[in-house]
Amino acid sequence: MGRDVYDGSDAGRAVFETADRVLGYPLSRLCFDGPAEELQETKHAQPAIFATSLACFEAAREAGSVPEAAFVAGHSLGEYTALVAAEALGLEDGLRLVQERGRLMQEEAERRPGAMAALLGLDEEAVRAICDEAGAEVCNLNAPGQVVIGGAAEAVEAAMALALARGAQRGVRLKVSGAFHTSFMEPAAERMARAVADTELRDPKVPVIANTSAEPLTSAAALREELVLQLTQPVQWQRSVERLRTEGVEGVIEFGPGRVLTGLTRRIDRGIAVRNVSDLAGASAPSTPSPP
Repeated sequence: MGRDVYDGSDAGRAVFETADRVLGYPLSRLCFDGPAEELQETKHAQPAIFATSLACFEAAREAGSVPEAAFVAGHSLGEYTALVAAEALGLEDGLRLVQERGRLMQEEAERRPGAMAALLGLDEEAVRAICDEAGAEVCNLNAPGQVVIGGAAEAVEAAMALALARGAQRGVRLKVSGAFHTSFMEPAAERMARAVADTELRDPKVPVIANTSAEPLTSAAALREELVLQLTQPVQWQRSVERLRTEGVEGVIEFGPGRVLTGLTRRIDRGIAVRNVSDLAGASAPSTPSPP
């Protein structure tokens, strides 16, 4: 993950080198060579995804293929990448915060194990009713017909069974150790609040569309509140993309490993042009997103 960006971009390499120094261990080697089991641990996965996403962003900026943004947004962990892109958060401070976030979330998942699942083919209202009945919680509102739920394993299993009985196309258990973006993470959020309070945050250069509300945030104070709330509140990704559209946004660029947000954005609004930068080739591509 990210090896070609490291090898082919001075700016991308600098991000990984900074991460290795700030975090105190060779994150870059873990990204490039694994082992996969260690990389997938929450405490390592979050810094790894954060660093790789910013390396892709910096490589694209170095190539001159990043147009001036009107807004930034990120899904869950990606909100930290968005804050760095908006110059509200420095790279080194972002690495420390993300490392702490991953550590706290993993600790809480080990203390109180949970589960998550994606329900496909039901609307938000139906899923919320099912969660109320089964004792689960809504975690991510990703796209029309795609809602992620979480909670205790037995509650998630019960919700999946109810969903299938009520017309869901399918339910997919996610390979995660905890019930993220639910009340299970409240102890982690309390400790994360202290880390955020001790970190320098600035007013963003462009508005940040918040995970928890899909509203544009323009002050450091609002961002501090958001970074704590997002641990226990659902990610409003569908509403975030819809908000961008109402603000006149016609194209978006996804930075980082994978193409999940590119796919979700297309499902939410086929009228938005999209571009994905997940490797060196993407970073060097033309700056204009591809037509839908």
